[in-house]
Amino acid sequence: MKNLTKVTGFILISLSDHPNNLHLLFVVFFLIYVLTVIINFLIIIFIFTDSRLHNPMYFFLGNLAFIDVSYSSVTAPRLLVDLLTKNHSMSLPACTTQLFFFIYLAGAELFLLSAMSYDRYIAICHPLHYSQIMSWTVCTQMAFGVWVLGFVYSLVHTLFSLRLTFCGPNFIHNFFCDLPHLLKISCTDTSINVLVVVIVGVLLGTVAFVATFYPYVRIFSAVLKIRTVDGKRKAFSTCTSHLTVVFIFYASVTFIYYVPNTSNLLTLNQVVTVIYTLITPLLNPLIYSLRNKDLKAALRRTLHVDRKIPVNVRGNKAQSLFRRIQFRRLHLSFP
Repeated sequence: MKNLTKVTGFILISLSDHPNNLHLLFVVFFLIYVLTVIINFLIIIFIFTDSRLHNPMYFFLGNLAFIDVSYSSVTAPRLLVDLLTKNHSMSLPACTTQLFFFIYLAGAELFLLSAMSYDRYIAICHPLHYSQIMSWTVCTQMAFGVWVLGFVYSLVHTLFSLRLTFCGPNFIHNFFCDLPHLLKISCTDTSINVLVVVIVGVLLGTVAFVATFYPYVRIFSAVLKIRTVDGKRKAFSTCTSHLTVVFIFYASVTFIYYVPNTSNLLTLNQVVTVIYTLITPLLNPLIYSLRNKDLKAALRRTLHVDRKIPVNVRGNKAQSLFRRIQFRRLHLSFP
């Protein structure tokens, strides 16, 4: 048998080799990452502190914001370091760790989008029973299931990736460790890994896909029965943000993992990967915030921008002031 040298580390191929482009990309991706962390954490703080946002829809949105922060943090810091340094090497344990958390968070987001679809279906198709069906116990169990399924999905792929050996070349044409790139450069027979990817992907992926899009079939059929245009518009407005996030997620995943990665599409694949891993975690909170009146109202309350006193509050203050005046008059009337 031919002697082969076992590889224990990898070289990540940078997005660009030109020094000026590297510094420009560093500034752009650094701003994107900082904005992603700030905006998503603000949404989490608003949902946690504002009692008006304590309902199932914002509970799942808070989970999505946490996933986006973590998801971006798995890839962005390493990319920023590689853009400033010439050492693009990554050890096998570090690569495996990054692979586990990347698949874990991607799987959790996949199942969370399904849970959010079910929440929108109950809100639109069964509004009278919404509070009973989507109780906090049910929401907590659904969120727990999302994180457990994501963990199991990632653990299966990570454990099977440990059987792979790498003999060279050890170049990964990406800015982070992903499973398809490891299978491509492995000198081990990857048929078992491919079979696991197909079986697990078909089982869990199909379940998540059906659970995400089937509720919208029921939603559209229910909305079309509404007679008034204003009623249809209000019903659709409650789920357009979620649909936009779903389409961006599935379109990116489909292109990255199901379109053949040829040399002609290598640059386009890198661009879509950047959108999928760095841009999407920033777009998700913006999509929900720009079309959500409750979140914008929470932002105004937090920043003390909305200083208008509602009519009922003004009435309560007037009544309180009147009672204090009457009490003082009564108190002064006694010797």
